[in-house]
Amino acid sequence: MKIFVDYANEQDKPPLDGIETLIEDCARTALTLENIDRDAEVSVTLVDNARIRELNARFREIDRETDVLSFPASDGVHFDIDPDTNAIILGDIVISLEKAEEQANEYGHSIKRETAFLITHSLFHLLGYDHMTPDEETEMFARQEKVLEELGITR
Repeated sequence: MKIFVDYANEQDKPPLDGIETLIEDCARTALTLENIDRDAEVSVTLVDNARIRELNARFREIDRETDVLSFPASDGVHFDIDPDTNAIILGDIVISLEKAEEQANEYGHSIKRETAFLITHSLFHLLGYDHMTPDEETEMFARQEKVLEELGITR
């Protein structure tokens, strides 16, 4: 399975070393867990807190910073196909690397672990999962932790 990553760093700080490989690994592992054996495309943009606050206000009408935003390209079941690559199109992920660093410090783990968590969390949103109820949250977070465990990215 090939993961095509459209990646952009729109913040002032350099991105994490190996960020594209981390995105690919998280996506491949999440798709495998979901029994999806297709090439896939995902777009990931790193921003700062000010930019993610703007996006959160614009798209969710919540005027505060957040750590990650997910913009699914499908309902998580029926995916559009890129005619050039024959890959399913998952959607877009926007991560505030500034917020990820703050949370990594707060939770006492690495920025890599926090970023992998946010990527994986967002990927499950792109795959149709949500956490609006306690049961949904339990299921989604268990899947996220399984991906991180498989990748050896623990707290």
